[in-house]
Amino acid sequence: MATITASLFTALDGVVDPGVGNWHFPYFNDEMGAAVDRTHDADVMLFGRVTYDSFAGAWPDREAAGEEDAPMAKRLGDMRKIVASRSPLHFTWRNSEQLQGDLVEVVTKLKADPDVRRIALSGSVSVVRQLLDAGLLDELHLFVHPATAGSGLRLFEDDGPARHLRLVSAQPFGSGVVYLVYAPDPDPPTGSYEDAREMLPQD
Repeated sequence: MATITASLFTALDGVVDPGVGNWHFPYFNDEMGAAVDRTHDADVMLFGRVTYDSFAGAWPDREAAGEEDAPMAKRLGDMRKIVASRSPLHFTWRNSEQLQGDLVEVVTKLKADPDVRRIALSGSVSVVRQLLDAGLLDELHLFVHPATAGSGLRLFEDDGPARHLRLVSAQPFGSGVVYLVYAPDPDPPTGSYEDAREMLPQD
């Protein structure tokens, strides 16, 4: 059974679009670069259309430029890439294909494919939400930046369902970014305000 992981950069106010404001790139360093590289170690990358367009508009040129990030660019280019979109797509980045059929059904079959070891998502908020709610996402990797964006797309929508996660690991970087890994929690803690009051110091 393949493992499905999703990784996102996030500001303190929950914004996950690095293109909004200047909260991401000033904090990118070697520690984050190494961690991000590990999150993209996969057999298949699964994208929403907007994130895919961003990747496809940058990484092929980086591979061609042959600079420091060219090895990662080549690895991404060689990898199988599946894009979830309701609109017909035309691909110029090699090894790209459009997801055919229902997202949850297709990913369920892909996860059960014995030839697939790991499926990774980067960004692709709508896809992450759907897979998390379907019980298909195994790990959520968040790079929490010590800054606010003020506005922009957030991972968890205001009117969304309650979601419970358990912390797997936490790693602070020298930049102030904290790298958090969560997994779905099928048995979250329970309690009430009265239960919490009993934990407070009593006079």
